Amino acid sequence: GGAAGSTEPVLAGVALELFQAAALIHDDVIDRSDTRRGSPSVHRQFGALHERNRWHLSPDRFGVSAAVLTGDLCLSFSEEQFSDIGARAASGTGARAIFNRMRTEVMAGQYLDLLEEAVGPDRTPVDAAERAAQIVRFKSAKYSIEHPLGLGGALAGAGPALLAGYSAFSLPLGQAFQLRDDVLGVFGDPAVTGKPAGDDLREGKRTVLIARALQSGSSADRDLINNTLGQGDLGDDGIARLRDVITSSGALGAVESLIAKHSAAAAEGLKRLALDDTCRSALAGLATAAVSRSA
Repeated sequence: GGAAGSTEPVLAGVALELFQAAALIHDDVIDRSDTRRGSPSVHRQFGALHERNRWHLSPDRFGVSAAVLTGDLCLSFSEEQFSDIGARAASGTGARAIFNRMRTEVMAGQYLDLLEEAVGPDRTPVDAAERAAQIVRFKSAKYSIEHPLGLGGALAGAGPALLAGYSAFSLPLGQAFQLRDDVLGVFGDPAVTGKPAGDDLREGKRTVLIARALQSGSSADRDLINNTLGQGDLGDDGIARLRDVITSSGALGAVESLIAKHSAAAAEGLKRLALDDTCRSALAGLATAAVSRSA
């Protein structure tokens, strides 16, 4: 739906890109990530600027503070762009409700992720798996795929039934997307992902992959994970040992099965949607790219 050449989708797309930029900048600060897509993360770039100019006080603190402000600026610009859509995105509309809910859920998901890292081994393996799945939904799946698709529908005047159909396709796809991201964070090729090998392990990410390894691994495996995960100076040998445990415990296979399960649910949801061939082909291509990617 929507008129050809209308500005609403463009403005919504810009708003979403700015929101994602804010989320990634803040995420890199929280995770202490040095790189993003093969380049220094924003806080590292600001820290390097401080060092090149030989300014006073701590370059690390300057970098983090400047990155937080940059992320906040992106959030502000995102709101401006979405507001510029006009009546279709005004207060009380379905599109505005989705946009507001999306931002709140990402912040909540980010906090849950931070909380899991802090609580760490104090969770039982079963609780850890449930929490990790919840983080997948709220920190990534909803804002990366479900809500953007819903926003497009709402801006074009889609009713509740069609929006529910979009969610039936996009939420499981978003879950598969994040699970693939978790696998790449441990097993991905740095030359392709743009991040150091095993970076998620050094950052202490309590992903579904880790939760499954804790559930199915031996007592020695659990001790290794809990004593090693989150060590910022973890070397290649330590990364290799953790990878071996994740693989031998069956966790990697279990997560690949989950990816396949969510992908199948998304495909079934897409079948039930009443769409023209162009839209169906575009969404099918998005689904394939989301789960078969290597970066």
